[in-house]
Amino acid sequence: MVQAIERAGFVPGVQVAIALDVAASEFGSRGRYTLGLESRQLDSDGMIELLLRWIDRYPIASIEDPLAEDDRDGFARFTRAAGDRLQIVGDDFLVSHAPLVREAATVGAANTVLLKPNQRGTLTETLEAWHAAQAAGYAGIVSARSGETEDTTIVHLAIGWGTGQLKVGSFARGERMAKWNEALRIEERLGGRARFAGAAVFGRNPA
Repeated sequence: MVQAIERAGFVPGVQVAIALDVAASEFGSRGRYTLGLESRQLDSDGMIELLLRWIDRYPIASIEDPLAEDDRDGFARFTRAAGDRLQIVGDDFLVSHAPLVREAATVGAANTVLLKPNQRGTLTETLEAWHAAQAAGYAGIVSARSGETEDTTIVHLAIGWGTGQLKVGSFARGERMAKWNEALRIEERLGGRARFAGAAVFGRNPA
């Protein structure tokens, strides 16, 4: 990925950074993580050490679900070790649920919440999760889900709620391009009032 950034003519970590979605719940449970391709298993501390080595070596700005959803203590330890260096996002860990955001905040686990309206079920509950995140000093990302349509509602939510971040995927497929194009249309309508959050958004509330 670093080579691709450089070959595209950009400076890694300055103009383009890396964001990872580890989705650790897919291969980890009860504090054990199975790395199938490497035929080895790590405990929570081993997984944290692996991630910290990556952070030291590569221009990583954001890591989503670095530990499994049932590894709250591991999430908290990783946040203490790296939370001042990058964005640590809770997706499966927080499921856009205000009580879980508040619970995570009490132990210092994660510093950013992924906000998926159709994960929580209603816009009201999703907004409550964002309000809980803001109260805790967490950043927020409004996100699409797999199997999306070309509906562009989440673009309006990201801008209207002032999260500063939108996750819809790369510039491919109609359901993704519809959202990118809607963001460009909104920016055009806002004119001078439009604001690009940029790198300052990572790891804090951009409001």
